[in-house]
Amino acid sequence: MAFEQLSDRMQMALRRLRGKARLTEQDIEEMMREIRLSLLEADVNFKVVKAFTNTVKEQALDEKIFKGLNPSQQVVKIVHDALTDLLGGETSVFALKGHGTTTVMLSGLQGSGKTTTAAKIARYVRKNHGVKPLLVALDVYRPAAVEQLVTLGKQLDIPVFERGTDLAPEIIAKQALEHAQAMQYDFIIFDTAGRLHIDTTMMDELQRVKDTIKPDEIWLVLDAMTGQDAVSVAEHFHQSLGVSGAVITKLDGDTRGGAALSLRHVADVPIKFMGLGEKTDQFDVFHPERMAGRILGMGDMLTLIDKVTENVDEADMMNMMEKMMSGHYNYNDFRKQLRMVKRMGSLGGLMKLIPGMGKMMKQVDVDDKQLVFVEAIISSMTEKERKKPDLIKQSSSRRRRIASGAGRSVAEVNRLIQSLEQQMQAFKKMSTMDPATMNPNQAAKSLAPTQKRQKKGKGKGRGGFRI
Repeated sequence: MAFEQLSDRMQMALRRLRGKARLTEQDIEEMMREIRLSLLEADVNFKVVKAFTNTVKEQALDEKIFKGLNPSQQVVKIVHDALTDLLGGETSVFALKGHGTTTVMLSGLQGSGKTTTAAKIARYVRKNHGVKPLLVALDVYRPAAVEQLVTLGKQLDIPVFERGTDLAPEIIAKQALEHAQAMQYDFIIFDTAGRLHIDTTMMDELQRVKDTIKPDEIWLVLDAMTGQDAVSVAEHFHQSLGVSGAVITKLDGDTRGGAALSLRHVADVPIKFMGLGEKTDQFDVFHPERMAGRILGMGDMLTLIDKVTENVDEADMMNMMEKMMSGHYNYNDFRKQLRMVKRMGSLGGLMKLIPGMGKMMKQVDVDDKQLVFVEAIISSMTEKERKKPDLIKQSSSRRRRIASGAGRSVAEVNRLIQSLEQQMQAFKKMSTMDPATMNPNQAAKSLAPTQKRQKKGKGKGRGGFRI
């Protein structure tokens, strides 16, 4: 995941301050040195790094911080606020036109993910704003670009306007506007052509398309893996076209994330959305404050709540919670819960949104394929066994039959039985906690998978050494 290395180093730098009743100037200097190195390693523009560290250092060395209560927590807040400002400050709100058709023109270099992003945006606005979108294929140069957009449109049941590769993009764009007006589409996304590098021909063509359609928004699609190059690309496009926002793609990959941290400060282009995978539903609004919280290991409960609200029916969830608390939870409910989780995204990604769970998840191997195997095991049970978990728990022959039918081992069936019991115990424990006084880390630990403690041999764990 993006920012992972940066997140680890920044958390380590701040962790050294925690628990100190008093901070010295040397403590701040050491923290700033570590933060500076972590930002540079994340491929953040050096001017941005300098401005960020100067801001944090100036505020952290304030006399009120040094003499105040809990100085380390105040320094963490300073870093969080500065990081939020660096990522753009307030969330860049995207609003539809009050009446008429909203037009969005996508631009960017070849390979940045424009075509997939066009489909993701169409799906997002249809789902969240209830509009009738139209995709327009203007990339007449890249082989199979038009076919790719048509295929994505069919998958999402979203119409695509295309005229092949023989006409000029601005002519196709004009015809698309006329078609949209006749068919009463209220949101149009124009997928333009890119190049491997910025050149005059591409910019002239984009300018002609812009003059033809007069778009309400011009969004630049940037590959997060290009690092600082993404910032210089954004500057060129912004100067030529007047870009109103950016979409950062491939933030799910092993990228350092320097582009997202540098973009607003250097190119003055706000980040509107972020792509988190190849699937069309792996797309989200970019919230600077939430992202800053994730980087500093504070979790992101608001995003988790949004995902739950979008994908889970409230009545189903309440019914399931009641069953858990009352002890009537069974394998049918467990399977239903698995399907809910799969709709929300990867299990590891969801767990990292919970405060305190990011660090724990590194010690636990989370593989989404396991969810498929678990569902296969549950499907191998009879309806009676799914409704009465004790039948399987008390019968080894049933467990062998279920394992054979699912193509899994008996050990995996035993783990599923244990998992169901642990989940019920965890929720019973949660029900006895007072929400007003509950610590997020305490809640996370109660939900985290329990691991058996290894037996210590002779000499192991003696002397209190810490590694």
